Amino acid sequence: MSKTLSFQAEVAQLLKLVTHSLYSNPEIFLRELISNASDACDKLRFEALNDAGLYETDAELKVRVSFDKAAKTLTITDNGIGLSQQEAIDNLGTIAKSGTRDFMAKLSGDQKNDAQLIGQFGVGFYSGFIVADKITVESRRAGLPASQGVRWSSDGTGEFEVTEIERTERGTSITLHLKEDSLDYLNAWKLKGIINKYSDHISLPIMMEKEEWKEGENDQPGEMAKTGDWETVNQAAALWTRAKKDITQEQYDEFYKQISYDSQAPLATTHNRVEGATEYTQLLFIPAKAPMDMFNRDKAAGVKLYVKRVFIMDDAQALMPTYLRFVKGVVDSSDLPLNVSRELLQESRAVKAIREGCTKRVLSMIEDLAANDAEKFATFQAEFGAVLKEGLGEDFANRDRLAKLLRFTSSTTDTATVSFADYKARMKEGQDAIYYITADTLAAAKSSPQLEIFRKKGIEVLLMADRVDEWALNYLHEFDGTPLQSVAKGAVDLGKLQDEDEKKAAEEAQTQFKPMLDKLKDALKDKASDVRATTRLVDSPACLVVQDGDMSTQLARMLKQAGQAVPEIKPILEVNAQHPLVKKLEGSEHFEDLANILFDQALLAEGGMPSDPAAYVKRVNTLLL
Repeated sequence: MSKTLSFQAEVAQLLKLVTHSLYSNPEIFLRELISNASDACDKLRFEALNDAGLYETDAELKVRVSFDKAAKTLTITDNGIGLSQQEAIDNLGTIAKSGTRDFMAKLSGDQKNDAQLIGQFGVGFYSGFIVADKITVESRRAGLPASQGVRWSSDGTGEFEVTEIERTERGTSITLHLKEDSLDYLNAWKLKGIINKYSDHISLPIMMEKEEWKEGENDQPGEMAKTGDWETVNQAAALWTRAKKDITQEQYDEFYKQISYDSQAPLATTHNRVEGATEYTQLLFIPAKAPMDMFNRDKAAGVKLYVKRVFIMDDAQALMPTYLRFVKGVVDSSDLPLNVSRELLQESRAVKAIREGCTKRVLSMIEDLAANDAEKFATFQAEFGAVLKEGLGEDFANRDRLAKLLRFTSSTTDTATVSFADYKARMKEGQDAIYYITADTLAAAKSSPQLEIFRKKGIEVLLMADRVDEWALNYLHEFDGTPLQSVAKGAVDLGKLQDEDEKKAAEEAQTQFKPMLDKLKDALKDKASDVRATTRLVDSPACLVVQDGDMSTQLARMLKQAGQAVPEIKPILEVNAQHPLVKKLEGSEHFEDLANILFDQALLAEGGMPSDPAAYVKRVNTLLL
């Protein structure tokens, strides 16, 4: 006896949404239906704990995928818990209601922990209408007699038909009558590819009938023919769900290569099960080589997200901060909330907890490399050190941990990079700041005029030539209580490291050369905000600095190159009053030309370019002649 019933009003609206706009990638219908089949098997496994008879004569849980080219149908079959007639009416005619949600609500106490693998169906079943113009469901609930099977069918328009049938097998078969534009899913190779992509780590075997090549007869072309034997087409065991003691490093390495398409083994691996308010498993890797587009922050990046071993998305950016975008791996959540398409994460406390947990775990991996494997840590710094610095401005909670992991070239050694802690340990007595300089290139930093007084006194300066350095250091003003000071910002003040005679000489120079300094300031009023005598120069005639807190000329150039609007910056010209070229200025008939050359050469020395290169060349040529 058949009954024709109407869909719940919300279902009719949902079907229109699903078939027209909800899923941008139509192949995920197979993921949804296999996920539901897996959930049905998990539910049977749980109920059978108290009633083993529910297994009947078939205790081997599995999912089968088959197709019929002649009938243009694709069928997904499971031997899970199945549906009674009333459950079919309730669960397949009402939005976001599969029975699992009601089932979970009945559990209490310790049962909830045992049932964590039982999924909550959403609207995944209706995704079948993306590729099918009719869906037929045949099912029998475990424990009911064969005569109480049910057939449910609908074309997805507004009604569905329910009929009582004879069904020997326990479980559910969902048959999709494919649309003409979806007949390419009648292909074993394509179906296996989708299963491997989305459902490879479902813990149940997903089976398909084997095929072999059959030669054609009477000049007819050959074709693939089914053999009647079934084979498992997924791994049927998620690597990250297994105990760490049962997994070798070689297996971890091979899994990393599979998900990252990398030919090299990773630098570091971490595998953990996190329990508490939010439960999830993380299997994360640090690659040995940075990708070509590492500094493209707009590129989709992130770990793979699974929920109960069902693949959701490749690049779950919400689960890892942008400055750790090089990390590869898998996060498998037991309770992460998803939207109807499972394609986008909803921002929630669970998401935040997973993100924080993954961040701390990755930083722990890097710290372990720093402490125990100098060679691998050096590789990490060379490949990812620059992008890690972005975290200073993005991750306030972990700023101190990040600062300890940063490494820089030093003015006192060419053999190795140094940390802030290394620098502090060898600071001179009386030194009260960590000195650094940023530049466009390492060569420009090493030869910068601003370093001359520091070299003369043997004071170490950290050389920073990564493009991100200037921006990142705006967010780090001290390390372990010691302030950071740019040698190219503010007046040079070496405090106790400068003797009284030097301080007195500097004050006298400022007074003695005041007329010439005022004249220089007037000549360069369009270029420099001030001109002053300095003690920071030893061999060079002049250098450019900016006020403490102002944007450096290097950062301004970088922002301009990136197309950003930058406020006009007038640096301060500092001159070495004892230099022959500066002394020659006094009384020179070419004072203005010499003043401009002095400024432009100071700009060139720090990697900049004169605003009018042709005028600079003309002035130099005039003086040469």
